[in-house]
Amino acid sequence: MLNASLRELSKQLAEKKLSSVELTSFFLQRIKTLNPNYNAFITTNEEISLAQAAAADKMLAIGKGGALTGIPIAQKDIFCAKGWLTTCGSKMLSNFVSPYDAGVIERFNLAGAVNIGKTNMDEFAMGSSNETSYYGIVKNPWDTKAVPGGSSGGAACAVAARLAPAATGTDTGGSIRQPAALCGISGIKPTYGLVSRYGMIAFASSLDQAGPMAKSVDDLALLLNVMVGFDARDSTSLQRPQEDYTSDLERPLSGLRIGLPKEYFAKGMSPDVESAVDSALAEYRKLGAETVEVALPNASLSIPVYYVLAPAEASSNLSRFDGVRYGYRAQSYSSLTDMYRKSRAEGFGPEVKRRILIGTYVLSQGYYDAYYIKAQKLRRLIAQDFTEAYQQCDVIMGPTTPTVAFNLGEKSTDPIQMYLSDIYTSAANLTGMPAMSIPIGFGDKNRPVGLHIIGNYFKEAQLLNVAHQYQRITDWHLKSAV
Repeated sequence: MLNASLRELSKQLAEKKLSSVELTSFFLQRIKTLNPNYNAFITTNEEISLAQAAAADKMLAIGKGGALTGIPIAQKDIFCAKGWLTTCGSKMLSNFVSPYDAGVIERFNLAGAVNIGKTNMDEFAMGSSNETSYYGIVKNPWDTKAVPGGSSGGAACAVAARLAPAATGTDTGGSIRQPAALCGISGIKPTYGLVSRYGMIAFASSLDQAGPMAKSVDDLALLLNVMVGFDARDSTSLQRPQEDYTSDLERPLSGLRIGLPKEYFAKGMSPDVESAVDSALAEYRKLGAETVEVALPNASLSIPVYYVLAPAEASSNLSRFDGVRYGYRAQSYSSLTDMYRKSRAEGFGPEVKRRILIGTYVLSQGYYDAYYIKAQKLRRLIAQDFTEAYQQCDVIMGPTTPTVAFNLGEKSTDPIQMYLSDIYTSAANLTGMPAMSIPIGFGDKNRPVGLHIIGNYFKEAQLLNVAHQYQRITDWHLKSAV
């Protein structure tokens, strides 16, 4: 049960060898026992989870279960879930119980999945180490002295520590792929607009995208089948024919052209990560793929552009948290303006305040053209680089992160070094392209290494096929941290 795939769990549930109540109780007990060590979950609600499990068992009993019916899924605490505390890792929302379900939560509920709990995260998804949460740091289950990555670090930890069979995450600059790499699991950020952002608390609206995190690529495909779909309540949601992301998993890779951007293999990548990536590429060549060098000449601009645009959008999105309608309100104040000021000063943490200040600055009169507009123009050039690269290759590969997981506190006083953790991942958010990370070995101090695979728009099925074929001939994804 602990290391079973979603298909195996689903089969056992369908054959009545296991009930959803038993499965849910098993993981609730693991969370109760192990979460004090890892801090992967902010909230669990045994009553709601077991009620959902009992309802799933009834569906299964009459033969109406689907692939995920009765399976516990951990939900990142950025998704509003009716009746659940939904904090986004912030003191600002520490008392907020959502009155409605996010689009993603609705889709899992319709599939009969069980919400096993809300996972910890960097405050308002701002961070690369899961050290900015109001609810405390999350530890990497492979080495509790190391960070799990952020902002979906709680979700990655939950899957790696086998506190849940799978989890949801969100990715604004790499927040699914970076923690997936650092915790040795698989994660995918779909094309922007494929998964509804309705009810997902916004950080940077033009970059945010939800996606699944799991032990294997096969699990990701099953989860993506549930998560993807049009939602009229999200103005950026795309209307496209429903795909079955499991249908192409077994396709051979003979003739696949893998693009290797020379900019991703330059100075900055640690030797242990480079060695693991080289070994993974060798496996792909054995599978019949060929590698070609491609150029992304504006790749070095991704981090500066990201850290202009994301804070600009965050400063706008977070203006709604003013202590008036919901969330935290200061206990004492002298006027309405003082109430706004104190509620925001006391409710937000340092990293969120830093990004609000940066964003407000780049959007201010006199600096808007110099920073925000210029960053938008550069964003277009970065996307153009990828479009030209895909004329020479089918997918692009490289390291997910420049190093393995760093130690807790190692970069927390140096925001620039922390931001560089996303140096390989942020371009996929700026362009809106799908990208994923899969485990490919271990580096320094036996900490996991991830391979980054980027695809062209709506090529999720191809990405999953490429990653699944690697997992057919290797067993890195089967390694367990516990």
